[in-house]
Amino acid sequence: MTMSPQVPAEDGPPPVRFAFGRWTWKEVAHLLSNLPMAIIGFVYTVLMIAIGVGLAVTVVGLPLLAAGLQGSRAIGRAERGRARKLLGVVVEEPSPPARGRRESGFFVWLWSALRDPVAWRTALYSFVRLPWGILTFALTLVCLIVWPPLPYVARLLANADRVMVRGLLSPSDDLERRIAELESDRGVVVDTAAADLRRIERDLHDGAQARLVALAMGLGLAKERLADDPEAAARMVDEAHGEVKVALQELRDLARGIHPAVLTDRGLDAALSAIASRCTVPVTVRVDLPARPAQAIEGIAYFTVSELLQNVSKHSGARTATVDVWRSGDRLLIQVGDDGHGGASMDGGTGMAGLAERLGAVDGLFVLDSPAGGPTTVTAELPWRDRGLEKSAPASRTA
Repeated sequence: MTMSPQVPAEDGPPPVRFAFGRWTWKEVAHLLSNLPMAIIGFVYTVLMIAIGVGLAVTVVGLPLLAAGLQGSRAIGRAERGRARKLLGVVVEEPSPPARGRRESGFFVWLWSALRDPVAWRTALYSFVRLPWGILTFALTLVCLIVWPPLPYVARLLANADRVMVRGLLSPSDDLERRIAELESDRGVVVDTAAADLRRIERDLHDGAQARLVALAMGLGLAKERLADDPEAAARMVDEAHGEVKVALQELRDLARGIHPAVLTDRGLDAALSAIASRCTVPVTVRVDLPARPAQAIEGIAYFTVSELLQNVSKHSGARTATVDVWRSGDRLLIQVGDDGHGGASMDGGTGMAGLAERLGAVDGLFVLDSPAGGPTTVTAELPWRDRGLEKSAPASRTA
């Protein structure tokens, strides 16, 4: 009695049976299509390498090879689709090729394309498939004539194809995806650093620099009037003295925004308490760390809490807020909460998305919980990196 195979729920076909069911004919179709696909892939790969390497001494050789490798990715995508439809092999698509940042230029793109592991593995797949395609095509034709052994031979050859597809056309699991994530994170870090530099330049130009220019002009006028009108000159000097104090305060604020001295000297406990004292609502700060983390991690934690408390002051409508910092295993955990009206979101213009990107760039996490009506709780995680043996005692205070 002829029995039809069931459609597989998972990757791959059901066990082989005597009946020539749907999966048997799919495998036969795949094996017969191996030859034309192998010819296309082999010819393309040989021409790509021959032209690219042959012209490598010219200015067009390596760019042609790089472009050809991107074409190999397209062949791999087509082969994965064919295997998915005819062999039931579900292979995830590899990560997109690393393009480099737009500002990095042509040579960064060229180097990234030439060392693309996915493209080179696909080229290897296309190169070795020609003899295999000839063999599977011939054996399948013979078995179609002989008929009885067809299901078993088809399954045997198709299983070999499944192994090749998984071995050469699958992504390298976590490695390639991690590389792609790091490429993206590097762009975020560079963009953040560039934005910070522009902010510092703008603050210097529009604030302290403009004030110091005005101060120099005022002192120059006072010097000219010193002999003719000493009282007017004295008033101008007094005004200049006031301008000096304001300029110094602006420079202190700017320096605090770059890296506060209290953070360098006394650590997160004192630095976060200083931030809390400037918040418009009472903030309870609890820091429980066995030691100080690395300076980079400490700085990110500081500025994360600083921005979150600014959001509390500006947007939350809260009466109280809390800041908790502690270590759990190899992670530094930060939790900032308030009893405000809630409703904060990652795209609400409060800078939450930017904070999440910055933490993600250093393998951190950012979780926002802010239902309508409140309360709001933000949890951030950073990787713990030691910097010394000094201890910082737990602290709890209300600022």
